[in-house]
Amino acid sequence: MGEFEVHRVRFFSYVPAGVRCLAYHRRADRLALARTDGAVEVYNFAANYFQEKAIPGHEARSVEALCWAAGDRLFGAGLGGHVSEYDLERLRVKRSADGFGGPIWSMAANAGGTQLAIGCEDGSVKLFRVVPDGVQFERSLERQQGRILCLSWHPSETHIAAGSLDLLHVFDVSSGRTVQRIMVNYHVQKLKKRECVVWSIGFLSSGTVVSSDSFGRVQFWDWERGTLLESHTVSNSAVLSLAVSEKEDSIVVGTSAGATYQFQLLPVKMGSQDKHWVRTKPFQHHTHDVRAVAHSPTALISGGLDAQLVIRPLMEKMQKKGYEAALRKFTFPHRRLVSCARKARLLLFQFSQHLELWRLGSTNETGKDGEVLPVCRVPEHLVQLKSKGPEHIYCSCVSPCGSWIAYSTASRFHLYRVQYEGDSISIKKVTNVPKLLLPAYQLQCSADSSSLFVASDRGSVHMLQLLEPGGCKHLHTLRPPSGTLEAVYLLASSADGNWLAAASGDWEIHIYNLKRFKHHCTVPTYSCAVTALAIHPVTNNLVIAYSDQQLFEFGIPEKQYTAWSRTVQNCGLHKAWLERDSPITHIAFNPKKPSHILLHDVYMFCVLDKSLPLPDDSASLMNQSTLKQLPETARKRQLHAFKICKKFQPLLFADLLDENCLVMVERPLMDIKTQLPPPIQQKKFGT
Repeated sequence: MGEFEVHRVRFFSYVPAGVRCLAYHRRADRLALARTDGAVEVYNFAANYFQEKAIPGHEARSVEALCWAAGDRLFGAGLGGHVSEYDLERLRVKRSADGFGGPIWSMAANAGGTQLAIGCEDGSVKLFRVVPDGVQFERSLERQQGRILCLSWHPSETHIAAGSLDLLHVFDVSSGRTVQRIMVNYHVQKLKKRECVVWSIGFLSSGTVVSSDSFGRVQFWDWERGTLLESHTVSNSAVLSLAVSEKEDSIVVGTSAGATYQFQLLPVKMGSQDKHWVRTKPFQHHTHDVRAVAHSPTALISGGLDAQLVIRPLMEKMQKKGYEAALRKFTFPHRRLVSCARKARLLLFQFSQHLELWRLGSTNETGKDGEVLPVCRVPEHLVQLKSKGPEHIYCSCVSPCGSWIAYSTASRFHLYRVQYEGDSISIKKVTNVPKLLLPAYQLQCSADSSSLFVASDRGSVHMLQLLEPGGCKHLHTLRPPSGTLEAVYLLASSADGNWLAAASGDWEIHIYNLKRFKHHCTVPTYSCAVTALAIHPVTNNLVIAYSDQQLFEFGIPEKQYTAWSRTVQNCGLHKAWLERDSPITHIAFNPKKPSHILLHDVYMFCVLDKSLPLPDDSASLMNQSTLKQLPETARKRQLHAFKICKKFQPLLFADLLDENCLVMVERPLMDIKTQLPPPIQQKKFGT
């Protein structure tokens, strides 16, 4: 693997926003997720649970509910009082409509996806028709007292069940009248009686209404008679979320204590037709409120204020045990939030509304493997750039020389010139920036810091020339010959300045000749999303990592896959490599060792040596620290291309500063948890 001096960085104080709501799309096998800062993400379960879309948040936009309707259209609603449709190609809010009822607390689509029902602060339930150019208000149902916190359509689309304070309401959609009111607090003893908040609701085709409330109960009601069928107290704290499976034989609920529970509809005894709901599986994967749950055909999905998305497969639904049945947890985004100025040894950290520029520390000491070296100069926080306005930052970058910083929001593109004079630093905004198609989805500087590449929508990339002492001009716009509606989300430029690779949301990779400003070729389209790509500084080969953990190497001058890439596809990668949960998010190279490829995901750093043979499935992909403990003869038997280090976790960024120096940016989960509000105190045995 070689020896490296490692800058172990832990001063990136990034705290991901908590999960607010989820919406699972059965036909497309995708999950939409909204966070507490208004950001919306889409995970593609078929592409190894890759986060293929990310729409940054907005300070004035909260998202309390998400739902899929009219096929693949995604809608959201929140306390701003608007129903919004998201543009999943241009990654922004496409259009919004006023809900006419104040803040919106809940939203649900009917079974056909043609109508949306929203629950408002003023106690009204309003119906909207989904039309090609957005949503169109139809009418309001009978107004109730108190805000409508949750909604659910009956599968026949004839009735809507709604939950509020102490009450369940059932509406007739055709007449708009309330046909049933159920007091959920009726059975509580009068001495203990207090307000009961109905947090979530489900309406089954049998006519049963399922509710979860602040008393920690999951209750089943006969809506026609208004009677309680079953009641299950699952927690001493509130049950905040509920989701029903498509077959209506399984329910998942989430509590404010961080626990999730599954209920299953099971026969009372073997062969009996009489069935009851039974609590079958408790899980404790979260530390804080589980604000959202979803139910796929094969898994229970939960998201909490601890920012974790947890996918728990149902073992009885899995055809085979193993990788497909593994528990998955996602905390960090599947994109880079850190960029590095290698020559200047600077790091740029991206937060939701500001950037931080840091200078790495240095040491004059040398030591043995594993030793911590004393620093002669501590890391220094140089600049904090605050973004004005409520919009969150889409992307950012710092040039390799450290003299340029660029970032983009939904409506603005900013470029700054940074100058260093001894220990002092000055920063100046570049005012005459060309009016580009906004927002920019990815920014990349050339290796010589003379150009800036700006990824835009419809597959286009703008090329800007950076001018001294502080200016820029638009050189050219690169566009794919076939055209695409999707935005570019990954860029890679060659060290010699001749080539640029751009990956768009339709999973196509286009390569451009920067000397001629022409499209050079298109990499054959693969069946999974691109997670990282980089161009080798010596060979100009493009190395591509996909969401199913496959690696390809494409020769740009030859317009074909390399011999090594064909060998990889013929022999196959190791089973343990392909079964990793976390996607590769960055690829780098060591120019002094052309056969080495440096890759990392959240849980490991890997040096892939192409000069060594690929391991077969009988070999083990050992951590380097484990490998060193083996005898010399055993180590020689484990000699293969993959050199893996799992010492640094969770790993948000890794790059090579020079031949013998690495920078690793970690974000320990315990550091994040210390910045979250305290969880509910729970009595533990023996304390």
